[in-house]
Amino acid sequence: MSAETNNSTTATHHITKRAVFSWALYDLANTIFSMGVISLYFPFWVRSNVGENRADAVFGTVMAASMAVIFLASPVLGAMTDKTSRRMPFLAASTLVCVLLTTLLGRFDFIITLILFGVANIAYQAGIQFYDALLPDVSTETNRGKIGGIGVGIGYFGSYIAVGLGLVFGTNDRIFLFTMIALAFLVFALPCMVFVKERGNPNPVPINLKTVISSLRKTIRTLASTKQCPGLLRFLIGRVFYTDAINTVIGVMSLFTINVAVNSGLNTQAGERQAQVIMMCSITFAIVGGFLWGWVTDRLGPKRTLNYVLWSWLCIFAAAAAVGLMKLPLWTMYIVGATTGFCLGGVWAADRPFMLRLTPPDRVGEFYGLYGMVGRFSAVTGPLVWAVITHTLINKFGLEPIKAQSMAILALLLLVGLGFQILSPVSDKGIDHNSEYPYITGTTRKFNQSK
Repeated sequence: MSAETNNSTTATHHITKRAVFSWALYDLANTIFSMGVISLYFPFWVRSNVGENRADAVFGTVMAASMAVIFLASPVLGAMTDKTSRRMPFLAASTLVCVLLTTLLGRFDFIITLILFGVANIAYQAGIQFYDALLPDVSTETNRGKIGGIGVGIGYFGSYIAVGLGLVFGTNDRIFLFTMIALAFLVFALPCMVFVKERGNPNPVPINLKTVISSLRKTIRTLASTKQCPGLLRFLIGRVFYTDAINTVIGVMSLFTINVAVNSGLNTQAGERQAQVIMMCSITFAIVGGFLWGWVTDRLGPKRTLNYVLWSWLCIFAAAAAVGLMKLPLWTMYIVGATTGFCLGGVWAADRPFMLRLTPPDRVGEFYGLYGMVGRFSAVTGPLVWAVITHTLINKFGLEPIKAQSMAILALLLLVGLGFQILSPVSDKGIDHNSEYPYITGTTRKFNQSK
């Protein structure tokens, strides 16, 4: 089926392979920014400006602040994508803002650059929401999971491009590197803006205060209605804790790796290069892990699989903390990086089907809004926890940065353990036959995988 109609008066919408590929390329484009700027080169820039003692606190704080803005703005953005006539202008605007601000990083003083980064991250996160909302325009009900998976798969190559730019051009001239990342983002994003044709909303509603308030009220009602679905609210609360830890460690891995490298006898520049290579290693294992954990989820079910994944993360955090506290050799970080990437794929392969098992089939979109908000909330609190712990231990107790980071990792371990305990009573057997919603069976239901 290559066409769908919004209603009887809407013309047939033809979906071309070029449109599908162009849409998937945008996932690659924004991954170049997320890996190149957020995970790697902006933390490097922060460290070079404030030193190793303050880098974690400064980067964690600015990340938490920018994610808090997008968390609060999410209901408004959702209203815009659902009620306006077209979504593409919003995607184009957010992308261009992010690209422009990325080219300006490092060209002004420290505070201005932090603000530019924060706004660029807000624009990037908003773009993800607009981009995800375009999936129905490049897919049908029968192939939506497949098309979404293609986007995720192609998106991983954006990480290779981001790391590759740093390896080819080096990281000394970061202004030039930020500019190259911005240009790469724009080049790979343009096909989506040109070739993806929207069905359009035949009944657009003006975006005003009334619309925003209505959207917020709907979100509150949705949150309250989770009590109708056994285990769903407990799952969402547990997810806050383990995604807190996992998303945070991904964001600060490069800073931790540099300190491990420096303590192993390398200089900062060599440490940055090692961080890039280890991130490349993690990406590769994340791709492999996504496929293998998906197979395990289909065989064992999402609950058992997520249990195994979270136990693995507990081991990873313990190992990473040991690397810093015991000042183990740099090669141990390759093991930590590889297992981190491998288990990262397992989280999304297991917890998304788990969410679907707990969700009424006729309310998937509604409850997935809460799922997304949980992820954004954890992106606020996780970096903030990291910043507070490292700042306190370094500046108040005089710990070395690498040991302060290791103690923060142990705190993240406790968060994963707490999330695991909260989830332990939740079953993945689905919604009971006797409830007002039908029982959900199977683990192979397709769904869109968004960042």
